[in-house]
Amino acid sequence: QVQLVEAGGGTVQAGGSLRLSCAASGGTFTDYGMGWFRQAPGRERELVASIHPRGGILYYAESVKGRFFASRDNTRTTVLLQMNSLQPEDTAVYYCAARRRGEDEYEYWGQGTQVTVSS
Repeated sequence: QVQLVEAGGGTVQAGGSLRLSCAASGGTFTDYGMGWFRQAPGRERELVASIHPRGGILYYAESVKGRFFASRDNTRTTVLLQMNSLQPEDTAVYYCAARRRGEDEYEYWGQGTQVTVSS
């Protein structure tokens, strides 16, 4: 069983930056691909970034390319999401998630952290 705990959310003005972190425990971290998702009020959850178990970036949502940067530290079993040039439309609850190698679905989810961007 993998446990994921996000941190780093908050309120920031448009144009600002935040860095989210996700601490993983309870499994072999390098057995899992990691993802960052977000869900805004009234909208479906969307994948923001996907990271290969060895650290390569598999995907960024078009809306965040060039502004958000995901990474993982397999030694510290941590995933990061650096968010720059934040805009009000980035306001959402952000979740990290884990999926086993070779699987399409994300099996484990964190509790989420709120990011609010004011204009």
